[in-house]
Amino acid sequence: MTAPSVPLERISAHLDALLATATVPDYPGALNGVQVEHAGPVTRCAVAVDASLRTIEGAVADGANLLIVHHGLFWGGAQPVTGRVYRRMRTLMQHDVAVYSSHLPLDLHPTLGNNHLLARALGLVPAGGFARSQGIHVGVLGDADVETATLVTALHAIAREHGGSLTSVGVQPGRRTRRWAVCTGAGASSDTLREAAAAGVDTLIVGEGPHHTGVDGPELGIAILYAGHYATETFGVRALGAELERAFGLPWSWIAAPTGL
Repeated sequence: MTAPSVPLERISAHLDALLATATVPDYPGALNGVQVEHAGPVTRCAVAVDASLRTIEGAVADGANLLIVHHGLFWGGAQPVTGRVYRRMRTLMQHDVAVYSSHLPLDLHPTLGNNHLLARALGLVPAGGFARSQGIHVGVLGDADVETATLVTALHAIAREHGGSLTSVGVQPGRRTRRWAVCTGAGASSDTLREAAAAGVDTLIVGEGPHHTGVDGPELGIAILYAGHYATETFGVRALGAELERAFGLPWSWIAAPTGL
């Protein structure tokens, strides 16, 4: 059987169209799409949450020449190509590894997105959007009738699988979740708490959030389940790896590099 060999341009065009990359607003440093080209073509893909030296070296070790990430290389904006930035770029260039990044387009996608996939992993069915940002809903919400402790147990397993831990506030014995919202990553904020309260949400599932949200949430009648930024954003990139295998027959691997956060 001939090994797959796909031009980077063909893969990026497929992902850009699928994720609506051109139309989803994002932070300036996200730079969604191809961040680093290569001589190509793509023969194997690796996926990871973050573009770090650790995940780049993991891609190289797995024989991949395309790395797909959720958090790309340029969050800090323009900076000198020295130190850690140089080491990342040097490793990519030496081994002809391209980088494709998708941040908010991947967070909100209805079938491949972090928020939808986390909700479904918990047995929850999204019925609407949540966490409005720049005119779009990044997260999801819906109705249920489940013991909140059941969600805590499931999220604890997800967090532990990815090197993290679960923290929860406002969860009392026998408490039930009847209206929930999910916003992965840094999903707890003053804005999302206000939005949750206005929408009648009683359980907010996020990756992380500032200390004050753990104080304010219970006072608003909202239990908050913090499952870890990293753990809650492992779903989307793995779904993209499976998508490239389906669409192009490309083999792929998951590069785990948990931060514990």
